[in-house]
Amino acid sequence: MRAPLDEVWRLTQQPAVHQRWDLRFSEIQYLPRRDESEPQRFLYATRIGFGLAIRGTGESVGERVLASGEATSSLSFGSEDWKSLISTGSGYWRYVPLDNGVRFFTWYDYATRFGVVGRVVDRCASRPLMGWATAWSFDRLRLWLEQGQTPETSLAWTWVYALARGAVAFVWIWHGLVPKLIAHDAAERLMLAQAGVSSGWLAPIGVEELVFGVVVLLLWRSRWPLVVTVTAMLLALLSVAWTSPQFVMAAFNPITLNVSMMVLCVIAWLAMPHVPSAKRCLRVQPKERT
Repeated sequence: MRAPLDEVWRLTQQPAVHQRWDLRFSEIQYLPRRDESEPQRFLYATRIGFGLAIRGTGESVGERVLASGEATSSLSFGSEDWKSLISTGSGYWRYVPLDNGVRFFTWYDYATRFGVVGRVVDRCASRPLMGWATAWSFDRLRLWLEQGQTPETSLAWTWVYALARGAVAFVWIWHGLVPKLIAHDAAERLMLAQAGVSSGWLAPIGVEELVFGVVVLLLWRSRWPLVVTVTAMLLALLSVAWTSPQFVMAAFNPITLNVSMMVLCVIAWLAMPHVPSAKRCLRVQPKERT
C-alpha cells in the first residue's frame, strides 16, 4: 500500500474506521481497560441478513514496533453465539515499511463447531468466503489510502459494477436460452430468414449467446467481454435495421435493447477501476514468501 505506516496503522487499529472497510465486521467496540499493559478486549458483530448478526469477543494479545520499523498486532477471538461456525481463533497483522509505502500481511486460523458437518461447511464455503472477504477488504483499504476513495464509495461502485455486468450477462443468457433454444421464437426465425441465414442456425446461435453470457460472469474482471458485447450489439442493430426494418418500429425493438446493453457495458467499464478486487492481494502464507 502506497501510504505512510502511521496512516495504515490508524485505519486498521481504530475500531470506528476499521469496521468501515473490513467486510468481515459490521461493528467493533473496544472495552475499557484499567491500564495500557492489559490486553485490549473488544466486542464484534457481523450482520448476516434478515436482521440477524453473529457476535463474538476478542482481545489484542500483543503489539510491538521493531527497530526496523516493522509493527505487529496479534489478537485472539471467539464466539459463543450458536449461529457462529467459528468457536475460537487467532491471527496477526504485520506491517513492513517500504520505500514507497507499507507491505501489509495478515494470517489467521480458527477452530469450528458442529463437528464433521462444521468442518465440511468451513472447508467448502466458509473458509474460501472468509479468505475472499479478507482480500477484498484489504483492497478496499488500499483504495482509501492511495486514492482517498472512502469504503462507502467503494461499496457503491461495487454495486454499480455488479448490477451493470450482471444485467449484461442476464440478457445474453436469456436471449440465448429462451427465444432461441426453448421457444424457437418465430420473430427470431424470421430475422434469420430475412438476413439470408437458415433457421437451422437458431439453436447454435442460442448456445453461443448462452455460453458467452456465462463467460461474462466467469471472467468478472476482464474487459474484453464488454468490448465484444458493444461490438456485437452495434453490428446486430445495423444488421436488423438493414434486413428487418419492421422490427425497429416494434414495441420491443432492437434499438432499445441493444443501446441499453451498450450503455450497461460502458457503465461497467467506467466503474471497474473503482471496484476493489481480492485478486490484487497475494493470498499465500508469509513463510512461502522467503
